[in-house]
Amino acid sequence: MVHTQTPALEKHLDAAYGVVLGRNPGESEFHQAVREVLESLEPVVAKHPEYAAGAVIERLCEPERQVIFRVPWTDDRGRVRINRGFRVEFNSALGPYKGGLRFHPSVNLSIVKFLGFEQIFKNALTGLPIGGGKGGSDFDPKGKSDAEIMRFCQSFMTELYRHIGEYTDVPAGDIGVGGREIGYLFGQYKRITNRYESGVLTGKGLAYGGSQVRTEATGYGTVFFTREMLATKGLELAGRRVIVSGSGNVAIHAAQKAQELGAEVVACSDSNGYVVDEDGLDVELLRQIKVVERGRVADYADQRPKATHHTDGSVWDVACEVALPCATQNELDGRAARTLADNGVLAVAEGANMPCTPEAVAVWRERGVLFAPGKAANAGGVATSALEMQQNASRDSWHFDHTEARLDQIMVDVHTRCATAAEEYGAPGNYVAGANISSFVQVANAMLALGVI
Repeated sequence: MVHTQTPALEKHLDAAYGVVLGRNPGESEFHQAVREVLESLEPVVAKHPEYAAGAVIERLCEPERQVIFRVPWTDDRGRVRINRGFRVEFNSALGPYKGGLRFHPSVNLSIVKFLGFEQIFKNALTGLPIGGGKGGSDFDPKGKSDAEIMRFCQSFMTELYRHIGEYTDVPAGDIGVGGREIGYLFGQYKRITNRYESGVLTGKGLAYGGSQVRTEATGYGTVFFTREMLATKGLELAGRRVIVSGSGNVAIHAAQKAQELGAEVVACSDSNGYVVDEDGLDVELLRQIKVVERGRVADYADQRPKATHHTDGSVWDVACEVALPCATQNELDGRAARTLADNGVLAVAEGANMPCTPEAVAVWRERGVLFAPGKAANAGGVATSALEMQQNASRDSWHFDHTEARLDQIMVDVHTRCATAAEEYGAPGNYVAGANISSFVQVANAMLALGVI
């Protein structure tokens, strides 16, 4: 797996990966996430043999706790439905577990573990005191009434509440879990515990302890990181042709911020195809259709004279200078990466978690494309969740501009950490290595300080 000139280290890292494969059979997404991190760590372990002696890598790859539970609920026709719930509390060396909840039919243990593993490093990169975890359910909110979603969320929290707390584990939203779902989840937590513990969930509504900018943070942060990455080559985001995959919360706000910084955002997508709007995306119309009306990008094309909707091919077939994959894992493969590179893409930043396959990442390196992995580029969401926790703890509320400025500075710092670590360990310009190394060192040092636990 790891090709180095130090056989002992290669053997150690290969052995650690072999244990992951053996203990977690069939969990391909989790295997992929672990492998991507381990491939960066040979120079780190060479410089710090105490990490190998303390079995830090082996401990990092094993979650501290995995919870799987049944979620029974009743639909509007009175039928009892059963879903499966998950919470993987991966690592708490830096602080309470922190990571979102995903409600989507694809959710299984492998996906939750890959997301939780990534969350350890993403959270460390923010420089804030939060550990890593993730959760969710194979429940599909699409096509469900508000009453059905409320009943599901209440049943889900009836089990989850015993595992979370502002000093223990602080969930947030993810795919399929927005403000509506967080409200139902928090209401049930409050009802069961008889405590107004506002720091137990983030992504809350502003009326009951939420933070300004939290909704926008992941998309905004992705664009801030992209701006910093381009600047290392003397380039600006202004005037660049940008495409975004997805059309949910992250994609919408990435498009919005890119436009505010002068870029030309011309395409987005959903599971039924993609839309190209050469006049530039009307972000407010897109938000109305996707968030308020819960429609499709095809509906957007119907209301824009120069917009076209496509069901064949991929949004990655659209020529651009900056690509922001903001939909889901492994959505951009090697073929799509080569198409983007042939069409002149300069920079790719992951707004989603692991949307680029290993083959795509290899193309970016081969072709000299700037590439920001999700654990760095989309860290703005969890960073602002941590800012929400700060406000809850101090019974305070910050205004939008102040919170956005904090987010911007955090993303500048994340970029600096990645670039500095990559340079220090012999991989200048490699943001994958920089992100993995910088975050790993921080977590590993904390784990060693805490003893063998």
